[in-house]
Amino acid sequence: MNYAVVTPVRDEEANLRRLAPCLTAQTLPPSTWLVVDDGSSDGTAAFVRELARQDSWIRLASSGGTSLARGAPIVRAFHAGLGELEPLPDVVVKLDADISFEPDHFERLLAEFEHEARLGIASGTCFERDPDGTWRERSATGPAVWGACRAYRRECLLDVLPLDENMGWDTLDQLKAHLKGWETRVLYDLPFRHHRPEGARDGNRFRTAAIQGAGAHYLGYRPSYLFVRTLFRSLRDPASVGSLVGYGHALLRREPRCDDLELRDYVRREQALRQLPQRVREALRPRGTLA
Repeated sequence: MNYAVVTPVRDEEANLRRLAPCLTAQTLPPSTWLVVDDGSSDGTAAFVRELARQDSWIRLASSGGTSLARGAPIVRAFHAGLGELEPLPDVVVKLDADISFEPDHFERLLAEFEHEARLGIASGTCFERDPDGTWRERSATGPAVWGACRAYRRECLLDVLPLDENMGWDTLDQLKAHLKGWETRVLYDLPFRHHRPEGARDGNRFRTAAIQGAGAHYLGYRPSYLFVRTLFRSLRDPASVGSLVGYGHALLRREPRCDDLELRDYVRREQALRQLPQRVREALRPRGTLA
């Protein structure tokens, strides 16, 4: 199987300088690495052009549009990148710039797609650095294939396009895939490092949680499920209560919700009370560390 990598960027020169050696060192290199610039003001574009002069499989593209909705610039850039990939390869990887991984990462990831014909979306597992310097696995529940480094089988990708230009796009595409009969999976023995903790660009953890709460409103979360999840998370991170604030704010302002009723019904079925024991087991699963 062959694969291409699409990396949406804005002012990511420093991160790209770390990511580029990871990709060029892959034991199974991509057919194309397409960096899609969404209006960078630093040296991002110049650095990618320099890489492209050295390796013909590295290319620079740009995205257009004016939407400021959370998640929209990333999805817009990914769509623009897909438009540059003709024909689409067997697997398309959406890869953030603030990631690093081992040289055999994509060889092992594609082996999973070759082994399982119904695997539609997959990723490794995400590690972030604790304040004490330890690289610790991030916990997740439900269909939580990591959006920062996820791979789509071509046929599955065509089934879920276009991606939703809004917060929660990386949940909705998995739900679409499930409704189309595809499997999605996190490979827990395939780590990658995320060098910018979630919400670092938001300023503080409370604001990040509030944005996630607004996203939960958009996805049509059950209020009871959100409350229980927030209560559980707040035991580790008190700022998690911001998700209830964000949800309530979106509800009071009557902000729009995902207009796909089938997807919203699916979300609510996955959050039914009978699913709670499974979600608890997922949340309490021991988290690994990296050297």
